[in-house]
Amino acid sequence: MVIAFYTDQMYLHGGIEKILSQKLNYLADKTNYSIHLITSEQKGNNFCYEVSTKVNHKDLEVNYKRDTSYFSFTNLKKVPKHIIRLKQHLNKIKPDVLVVCNYAFDFYFIPFITKNIKTIKEFHSSRYFYEKEYNLSSKSQKMILNLNKWVEKRYTNLVVLNKDERKHYPSENVVIIPNFSASNTSLEGCLKKNIIIAAGRVAPIKQFDHLIQSWSIIGDKYPDWEVHIYGEGDFILTEKLKKLIKDLEVPNIYLKGATNYLDKKMQEASIFAMTSTTECFPMVLLESLNNGLPIVSYNCPYGPCNIITNNEDGVLVAHNNRDEFALKLSNLIDDKSLRNRMGKNGSKNVKRFNEEIIMQQWLDLLEKKLLNDF
Repeated sequence: MVIAFYTDQMYLHGGIEKILSQKLNYLADKTNYSIHLITSEQKGNNFCYEVSTKVNHKDLEVNYKRDTSYFSFTNLKKVPKHIIRLKQHLNKIKPDVLVVCNYAFDFYFIPFITKNIKTIKEFHSSRYFYEKEYNLSSKSQKMILNLNKWVEKRYTNLVVLNKDERKHYPSENVVIIPNFSASNTSLEGCLKKNIIIAAGRVAPIKQFDHLIQSWSIIGDKYPDWEVHIYGEGDFILTEKLKKLIKDLEVPNIYLKGATNYLDKKMQEASIFAMTSTTECFPMVLLESLNNGLPIVSYNCPYGPCNIITNNEDGVLVAHNNRDEFALKLSNLIDDKSLRNRMGKNGSKNVKRFNEEIIMQQWLDLLEKKLLNDF
C-alpha cells in the first residue's frame, strides 16, 4: 500500500509537525507500506524533527505568502500551479491513501482532484474556536463555516482528536484518533529545578500574556523560581509580551525562543503551565506527562480535560481565570510532595496514549475502513 501525507511545511516547530514526524517514522520503519511526504512550501529547509530516510519527500515549491490571507490575489494566483503540481505528483506515486494534515486553502480543492484516492483530513485545532469565538452572526462567517462542512463531506474520512470535537462535525465519516506520546522517558537521575515551563508557538491563541499576568501576582513570593516560555512565531506579539513583562515588572520570567531539546528542558523543570484560549489535543501536555511534569492548565475546549486527570496528574483551572491560575501554581510550588506525586501519576497515565496503541488505530483505519472499500 502507498500512503502519502500532505502538509505545508516541516521546518517550523509545532504540534502538527511533531506528531506527523512520529507517524511517518512509525509507518516507514515498522510497516511494509511505501510512505510519501508531500509539502507545498518547505523552501529548502531541513526538517525540524527527525524523519526516517525511508520516507520519500517531495516539495511542490508553491510557496504561498504567509504574512497575508490565503484569499489574497498574491496567493490565489498560485492556486492553479499548486493544483497542477499536486495532481502531477499524485499521478506519479499513485497513493492508495492521502492524509491531509494541515489546514490551508488546499483543503478546499484536494478532495476534488484525488480521483481513485481515499482521502483523510486531520483536524488539529478545535472547531469550538470557529463556532464560538468567531462572530457567527456575520453572513460571511456563516458562509465559510457552511462551505467548510460541505467540503468535509467530500473527504473519505475526517479524523478528530477527542470525543468532544466529534459533536461539531455533522458528517458520518468522522473517526476519533488522539495524538500519542512516542516514548515513556526514564527520569532516573534527573535533577528537577525550580522552573515553570510553557511551550508553543507565539500566537494570540496561546495567551502567554495570561501566564505573565498570573506570574506577576505571585512571582515576588518565589524569588528562587523562574518561568521559561519556549516558542517562536509572531514577532510583533513577541515584542508585546516583552513589553508586558517590563511594564508589570514581572520577576524571573523569560521568553526563551524555540528549542530542539524541549524534552530535556521539561525533564529539568518542575511544573508545566498552559493558558491557551483553546487546544484540541496538545502534544506538549502529552510530553509534559511523559517527562513527569505536573500540569496547571486552563480548562479550555477541549484538549486539556481529555489528557489531564484533574487533581491526579495536573490541575484544570477555570478558563481565563488568571487569579485562580496563580493560586494553583502557588499551591504546587509550595508542595513538593504533591508535585512528585502528580509527576509519577502522569508518567503512568500517559501510557494510555502510547505510540503502539494509537498507531494501531491508524492502521485499522488505513487497512480496514479504506482498503476494503475499493
